[in-house]
Amino acid sequence: MAKHAKKSSHLQIVDLPKMATVEIPLPLLGAFVGIERSFFDLCIDAGQQVLASMMEQDREDFCGPAWKRDPGRRTGRAGTTPSEVTLGGRRIPMVRPRVRSKEGREVELPSFAFAARRDPLDRQTVDAVACGVSTRKYARSLDSLPEEFDERSVSKSSVSRRYVAMTTKQMTTWLTTPIGHRHFPIVMIDAIILGDHTVLIALGIDSEGKKQVLGLREGDTENSRVAKALLRDLVERGLDPERARLFVIDGAKALRSAIRKIFGDLGVVQRCQLHKQRNILGHLPDGMQESVKAILKEAWNLRDAKLAKARLERLASSLETDHPGAAASVREGLDETLTLQGLGIEGTLYRKLRTTNGIENLNSGITAYSKNVKRWRGGSMVVRWVSAAIVEAEKKFRRVQGWRDIERLVRALAVIEAKEEAAAERVA
Repeated sequence: MAKHAKKSSHLQIVDLPKMATVEIPLPLLGAFVGIERSFFDLCIDAGQQVLASMMEQDREDFCGPAWKRDPGRRTGRAGTTPSEVTLGGRRIPMVRPRVRSKEGREVELPSFAFAARRDPLDRQTVDAVACGVSTRKYARSLDSLPEEFDERSVSKSSVSRRYVAMTTKQMTTWLTTPIGHRHFPIVMIDAIILGDHTVLIALGIDSEGKKQVLGLREGDTENSRVAKALLRDLVERGLDPERARLFVIDGAKALRSAIRKIFGDLGVVQRCQLHKQRNILGHLPDGMQESVKAILKEAWNLRDAKLAKARLERLASSLETDHPGAAASVREGLDETLTLQGLGIEGTLYRKLRTTNGIENLNSGITAYSKNVKRWRGGSMVVRWVSAAIVEAEKKFRRVQGWRDIERLVRALAVIEAKEEAAAERVA
């Protein structure tokens, strides 16, 4: 037999929250005329009434019911004052009830503090720029308000100031965050040119194939000083210089020199084969380019690094007489175009790491993000925009294809570490 509800020992008394009733007039006669506009206006009007009711409820919680004396009351009503709240990427005016303590200090109403926060406004601004909306067109990207509302914080200067403040804070946090204990056996480094400025970017790939932009450095050119500054910053923030790692670069001599200076022989370099191919073909007439490209592809697809090297050396010898520039380009940095083959890396991971395409895709995203910038006003502006673009791009990062073979690369790098330790002990 079922128990009666009154006799159940499991029933508990629940204190229901205070309820506020809001009356919303609905213009029925005009409901079928401009229904989309009427519905949006209705939502704005309803939201205002709800917020007004919530603020009045907060004031009653602080001060008690109106026109009722309470000797123990510590706060009192202090009329109203014009204020602003955040709505849909803008600020709109609203009358706010005031509460003051006996000492004369203003008491904040929780509901108003929530509605007046600028965080949603700042996020809306950054998201709009990320979607390609220029500061001049920001106001047009928002839903228009009823005519009786005066909106603020939508002008070009207001949007620009908010964006500068947000991205500056974001950049400072991002560039000073320690790398931590994550091991990045792979680091890709490439430069992007914006106006007269060059930004060097380092993209790390950890043992599970996850990508993370480790740092950046701005300079006039991709010189050794800028490259060393970038690498030293990575070391200071936690990139262990005592561990061997693979650096994938485009072949810039200044960058190669900086890696050797900071990481020594533990900095294993893989030259981008695509950049090398372009350099070689640039020394050849159009009629020879396809045949040379086929030989390069054949050599770089071999699993044996020694066979690949012999094939490239034969190519250089065949070009020596008629095209010495191309022959010199083949020999320059030849071993570093075969680093992955020498480490025993093949398959999908080899195809993803033998070029700098992984970081060049990021650079393309940065260029698209900053397409609305007509003039770069100094290096700090460049770094802010690049940092903001990187933060946006990292949301779409995926694991590098073939990431399960990274463990094989880590083992090969460990052998290099052991050799370096043994050599150091012999010297000691």
